Amino acid sequence: MLQAAASAAGGQLFPPATLYVVATPIGNLADFSLRALHALALADAVACEDTRVTGGLLRHLGLEAKPLIPLHEHNEQAATDRVLERLARGERVAQVSDAGTPAVSDPGAVLVSRVRAAGHRVLPLPGASAVATLLCAAGDAEAAAQGSGFSFAGFLPPKGAERQAALQQALARAGSVVLFEAPHRIEALAEQLAQACPDRRVTVGRELTKQFEQILTLPAQALPAWLAEESGHRRGEFALVLHAEPKAAAAADGLPPQALRTLEVLLRELPLKQAAALAAELTGVPRKALYQEALARRRGQEAGDDLDDARGGAGDEAGDARG
Repeated sequence: MLQAAASAAGGQLFPPATLYVVATPIGNLADFSLRALHALALADAVACEDTRVTGGLLRHLGLEAKPLIPLHEHNEQAATDRVLERLARGERVAQVSDAGTPAVSDPGAVLVSRVRAAGHRVLPLPGASAVATLLCAAGDAEAAAQGSGFSFAGFLPPKGAERQAALQQALARAGSVVLFEAPHRIEALAEQLAQACPDRRVTVGRELTKQFEQILTLPAQALPAWLAEESGHRRGEFALVLHAEPKAAAAADGLPPQALRTLEVLLRELPLKQAAALAAELTGVPRKALYQEALARRRGQEAGDDLDDARGGAGDEAGDARG
């Protein structure tokens, strides 16, 4: 394998004093490119998210003797100093994450930024991507027809109001939206999606490129039930595509349907002014228009409550008269 990589990529330029950002397979080791393999073979050291994971990969590739530099979210600044020292000596350093491309959803952005600021070259070596893998299998014809493309939201914050706000922001984006989720939070995400956008089509990718890969498309309201069908549906890493919503005519008051849904959800938890301001920030709709809509909804609700009270009072009086 190393010989094949050298034959395929050995004639290309692999300059010294360079950081090689190397994408690793997201599940299937056969997806590793010959160019990436040759870059790892030339590297003087490998900066990695988890030395156990990368150590296993290097053993599989016959490169177990490579020095490893742990670089994760808790030590990225200190580990970057070590990488910069090696680059200053003219060494080649490869950077990998546990799976996929470093510095996107995984650690590495700080390293890349400081390496570039120090005047060293950063050379990316692309590879398998969960985003592209799932998007091409999702077949979001609505996004293609609209020419709205896709956006990448990655992992949402783990909990609380910050998570809810990030989800609402993702739902308000045009086109397809790609999310990542860990197995211990996938059920919570499914429930949130089922409540926030029950009819929106979602393509779920579980264990992409691995032996037990699953890809299916279903309405968001059906996702919790699918996860509950069997325990295997809740295992592994998840990527999700929120399909673009069909273009619809604006509501009677001129506000986009998605903005109205966002406002409705926020009004359940927040005061009127705060809900309107946050909905405006998430959707791009003018705050004044959303405030007027929220005010009209509040007045309608109060009028309905008054009517219910009046009916209840009339019923009580009738009961007293009969008594």
